Amino acid sequence: MTAPFPTRRQEEWRYADLDALQPVWEQFAEPLTLTVGADEQLEEIWLPAADDVQLRRVTLALERGAKARIFALNTAPVYGRVELEVSLAEGAEFELFGANIGAGLSTNEIITNVKHIGAVGRSRQTIRSVLNGKATGSYLGKVEVARGAQQTDAEQSVKAMLLDRGATANCKPELEIFADDVKCAHGASVGELDAMQLFYAESRGLDPASARALLLEGFVMGLWDSAKDAAAISEAAREALRRVV
Repeated sequence: MTAPFPTRRQEEWRYADLDALQPVWEQFAEPLTLTVGADEQLEEIWLPAADDVQLRRVTLALERGAKARIFALNTAPVYGRVELEVSLAEGAEFELFGANIGAGLSTNEIITNVKHIGAVGRSRQTIRSVLNGKATGSYLGKVEVARGAQQTDAEQSVKAMLLDRGATANCKPELEIFADDVKCAHGASVGELDAMQLFYAESRGLDPASARALLLEGFVMGLWDSAKDAAAISEAAREALRRVV
């Protein structure tokens, strides 16, 4: 049986393009389930597809001492959603590096729920959004720390760059902590390209479009620095940035 179609009353679907989602819901109603065994490691690079509507919904379980790193690029021309639920057992580590790059009327979002179940777990989420036109980019990320998950270390860093007045960024990092010996932090900011940096780049001989592209690459491309094979996602990100400049 297909899962019920979501509504905007559900917090995790508040900013979704439900009209675009409706025709493809049956394909994506059930998330893909992945498990990383004890002391094993997983690294995946999630590239955008060619479809106007793109969804990736994953439930990821990290067993004791497991490590996982996800690099995700979200650039759907109509609606793109990366949805990830992660559970961390004792000593597990999780890292997510993700980017929304949206143009025109697109809606792209990254939704996460990271659950620290065991002690001494570590998670890092670094999200960047670049948006022009009337595009919408969202990050809704919840970190849950269970009562027994002492010495959890969790961070969320969320930044968005708006290139036009009509673009919208939604940033909602959230912490829910039931343990008292933890290190958890989050931060979110929304801004625009720095006029002085643009002036400096142009004074060095770059035309305005090239100057904007250079600054945007600096904002996004560092996400992929630690990937073992970053060539494909780096090129896809550069191509997406060319479209929004």
